[in-house]
Amino acid sequence: MRIGLTYDLRDDYLAMGYSEDETAEFDRISTIEAIEGALQRLGHETDRIGHVKALTARLAAGDRWDLVFNIAEGMYGIGREAQVPALLDAHAIPYTFSDPLVMSLTLHKGMTKRVLRDGGLPTPLFHEVASVADIDSVCLPYPLFAKPLAEGTGKGIDGASVIRTPQELRATCERLLATYHQPVLVETYLPGRELTTGIVGTGPAARVIGTMEVLLGAKAEPGAYTYTNKELCEELVEYRLVTAQDPVIRAAEEISLAAWRLLGCRDGGRLDLRCDANGNPQLMELNPLAGLHPEHSDLPIICTAAGVSYDELIGHILDSAAARIAPVNPNGKAASLAGGHPAQPRAGASGA
Repeated sequence: MRIGLTYDLRDDYLAMGYSEDETAEFDRISTIEAIEGALQRLGHETDRIGHVKALTARLAAGDRWDLVFNIAEGMYGIGREAQVPALLDAHAIPYTFSDPLVMSLTLHKGMTKRVLRDGGLPTPLFHEVASVADIDSVCLPYPLFAKPLAEGTGKGIDGASVIRTPQELRATCERLLATYHQPVLVETYLPGRELTTGIVGTGPAARVIGTMEVLLGAKAEPGAYTYTNKELCEELVEYRLVTAQDPVIRAAEEISLAAWRLLGCRDGGRLDLRCDANGNPQLMELNPLAGLHPEHSDLPIICTAAGVSYDELIGHILDSAAARIAPVNPNGKAASLAGGHPAQPRAGASGA
């Protein structure tokens, strides 16, 4: 099968003059090479497309693919992660990972928490600060935690993110508003264990592939899994695979799977949780477009610790996508993309 790859390459944007912080969520060339290598070892032909503007040009030129493996983050707007999926939907080209609705919803952390709360799932109390005038209306017990409303990879999270006084709240919110030009999400700070749960699959077929605990080292920025701690994780962080034999982990995995299904996430991703003062896990964020660097990204790290190879992870993602686009065999099972057997999309099929 011919599989296109859509992505935002950090080096491309740095060459355009964007800063390290602005490009923090974008991928290294080693990630693209790893995904492409896995797809080729699984028996597929690959075609590097690139970012949404490159995709637009290729589509206008008449190029088409059996499937697009999409990890493009986008640069502008609250719906930036939805841009490639929406464009592919418009051309009836199937793709991996979630649809435009899910991508837009989960990037907006406040809206995500409202849906989780409405679904009866635990998430910290929060307040959105859209302007300096909103800071005085925050009415939550200290300590608090503040971060940009619609960023990933720990952007905007540092040693000042844990807030203990109104003065710290004002200073942090003013800085984040000025730097990221978007609202600030202020939450009740959770002082307990930090967990991240990896999931593969879609809907009833979704399953937990593993959970790891994030343990900050002595030299790490304290209090949170910050941008610096993530970027220098090999030096500052210890990752420990934990199992459902621990009742806290069992609860975290049940909550994560319920949230994944509630929001309609697809194929593979990651959920971040933290425990409150009583040891109860609460959902912090959902990441339906998780990083896929083999050694540096959390989801592949979880898989490696759980005995799942990188090629197997990519295969699980493809198999989940196959359930949406592959013809049904007489025995009722969709053909596997991971086994190198091409699956042709149905006429008019889309990734939605």
